Amino acid sequence: MTKVIMHGCNGRMGQMITKLIAEDPNMEIAAGIDVYDGIVNTYPVYKTLEECDVEADVVIDFATASAVEKLLDYCVEKQLPCVLCTTGLSAEQLAKVKEASEKVAVLRSANMSMGINLIMKLLKEAAPILAEAGFDIEIVEKHHNQKLDAPSGTAVALADAVNESMDHAYEYVYDRSCRREKRPAKEIGISAVRGGSIVGEHDVIFAGKDEVITFSHTAYSRALFGNGAIQAAKFLAGKAAGLYSMSDVIG
Repeated sequence: MTKVIMHGCNGRMGQMITKLIAEDPNMEIAAGIDVYDGIVNTYPVYKTLEECDVEADVVIDFATASAVEKLLDYCVEKQLPCVLCTTGLSAEQLAKVKEASEKVAVLRSANMSMGINLIMKLLKEAAPILAEAGFDIEIVEKHHNQKLDAPSGTAVALADAVNESMDHAYEYVYDRSCRREKRPAKEIGISAVRGGSIVGEHDVIFAGKDEVITFSHTAYSRALFGNGAIQAAKFLAGKAAGLYSMSDVIG
């Protein structure tokens, strides 16, 4: 039985994961952390990490970027592996993640979807071949009208997967409205669409002469991110210190 501390348990993703784990006979939530206490849970909920003295095997984090530093300190102190799902981290916070991973197991991913992470793996194989053949690369992402950041962390992660496979030779371009010139070959255009209740759509487009190849992923429910986080938690529990990613989970 894998025991979980759910950091951000009363948020949308925290409640989604609570429901999913309740249906999993091999997992249970031992405690939750959330400043909001207007929800009744089947496990004890603490407003701060400092109050939580419950034993567990792993932490799943779907809280806010402002809480990441304290969470990492807590996990290092308690030697608790951490599945870090919060996005929008600063450079300083990313450095803190790396520092913490030298003392405890940390799994961080811009997107917890198994499908997105499989596409990242495939992109690293396909991009060098298609780029060599003269294909231009564009990424279009679509999300609901309440999403605060643009482009999405997943869109940037997809671009990074492409760029890493080509020795970081490409520049990211988010806006062409101020330019009047032909498209340079060594760029990846990244566009963001915001509207309605779109959960998440990502297209990586390779546009060549007379043909277009598109790697596409559509999320129909946030449950897929919750399932990915749960699989990551099962993978990470008991692991040695280190910085892991969803690519380690999918193998």
